[in-house]
This record gives sequence, structure tokens and C-alpha cells, in this order.
Amino acid sequence: MAQIRRAQAVWQGDLQTGTGEVSSGTSERFSSMPVSWGSRTEDPGGRTSPEELLAAAHAACFSMALSNNLAKAGTPAERLEVGAEVTFDKLEPGWRVVSSLLTVRGRVPGADDAAFRDAAEAAKENCPISQALKNNVELSVQATLEQA
Repeated sequence: MAQIRRAQAVWQGDLQTGTGEVSSGTSERFSSMPVSWGSRTEDPGGRTSPEELLAAAHAACFSMALSNNLAKAGTPAERLEVGAEVTFDKLEPGWRVVSSLLTVRGRVPGADDAAFRDAAEAAKENCPISQALKNNVELSVQATLEQA
């Protein structure tokens, strides 16, 4: 069955000087998080941005996909620490999300470096957020397996 998730945004003013807020609608876990154009293109100044929220979504999605890949390979992870860096840059046609770099450090008993990197690469290619970004945003992953 399809699942629908909701969020809301309110914006006041023009692009350059206006401000807004984003809130989760489904989970209600965050509300009234301030956003601004400056938080996207300059110092965030304590505000979030769509790109930061995209990075959080990509990190969470990737971590779940990698966890699943490792478990299916018979080497379930004890711990995965995942980060995502989404780059927003001004290009000739205008501002664009150009890349998402995933980094993962994992504690995975029984896995070797090659198997861990392969599982990470597959998760990067196939998690639903990657699928939504693919062919539009450069995706990369750096995977480090902790040695026991």
C-alpha cells in the first residue's frame, strides 16, 4: 500500500529578504523550522534549508538500505554512522542541487572491506532517495569498515 508523508512550508516576502518556516505534517516531529534564501546560499545563521533536509533524508534512506543489504548478505551491522553532504551551487541555468556525497563508517562483524564497499555502493544506487535523485544529481559514497 502506498504511503503518503506530509510537510508544510509558509513563506513571507520576496526571495532575497523573505523568510519562511517548514514543519512536518505526518510525524509532527519538527515544526516552525526557519528557512531563508540566505540559509541556502550563504551562512545558515541557525536556519535550515531544503538541501539540509534532503541530506537528512538521503542519509536516513541510505542507512536503511545498507543495513538491509548487509543483513541479506549474512553480516548484519552492529552500527552504521552515515552522513550526507548535499551541494547546492549556482550554475549557468541557475541554482541547482548538484551532488550528494554519502559517508558511512560501519561496525559489521564478519564483513570484509570489499563486501562492505559493495553493499554501500548498492545502497547508494538503489535506496529510494537515490532513485529520486539519479540522473539529475551526482551521487557518491565513501565507505569505511571499522576493524574489530
